[in-house]
Amino acid sequence: MKKVSFVSLTSVIVLLIIVVLNSAYIFQYVFAQESLYWGSRGDRVKEVQTRLINWGYMDGWADGVFGQLTYDGVVKFQKRHGLKADGVVGPQTFNALGMSAGAPKKTGTTGGGAARHDEKILLAQAITGEARGEPYLGQVAVGAVILNRVRSPSFPNTIPGVIYQPGAFTAVVDGQINLAPTQSCIKAAEDALNGWDPTSGCLYYWNPATATSKWIWSRTVVTVIGKHYFGN
Repeated sequence: MKKVSFVSLTSVIVLLIIVVLNSAYIFQYVFAQESLYWGSRGDRVKEVQTRLINWGYMDGWADGVFGQLTYDGVVKFQKRHGLKADGVVGPQTFNALGMSAGAPKKTGTTGGGAARHDEKILLAQAITGEARGEPYLGQVAVGAVILNRVRSPSFPNTIPGVIYQPGAFTAVVDGQINLAPTQSCIKAAEDALNGWDPTSGCLYYWNPATATSKWIWSRTVVTVIGKHYFGN
């Protein structure tokens, strides 16, 4: 009888240990999905960084790595919005940023609702910084090049990732990315997102009058629109 009791007690203890371990795992998983903090990585971090950069809370680019610059930007944002300034992007901070808390969304050239709107505005800002003086077809073409890079395995797979890739675009380097997008460039971004590609798949463009990179001249010119050459 005592032996049976001992076995039963052992079984209960083992069961309790399993329950506790599973609960800890579930808690950690949920917390990781709902909060971003120092050391977090991925597209969800890029979304936060893009908003902080566009709204003037963070310098640099959206690289998807939550480090010092991102932490400082989150704290500034939290203080400005009366939130607990702990540098952690939890449900309240997500809400203030206009993002829903939860599992990361897959990003790219498609998506619904707020995510697609944010991508369109960021794309329009890039077009404004790079091609606001170009003909409309040239503005769409610049947007198409950015989206072609998103689809290419040689570049980051999100619009923010491509635009903020270090040294990729002059508008990011000189700060013109932060200009308010023109209506023409917003429309050009919409057309590019809807599939219009006047470049026929080009990954590069440059102004021959101002280009300083010798490497860019090794690209094959596919078409010329306005002052820009487009090529691969």
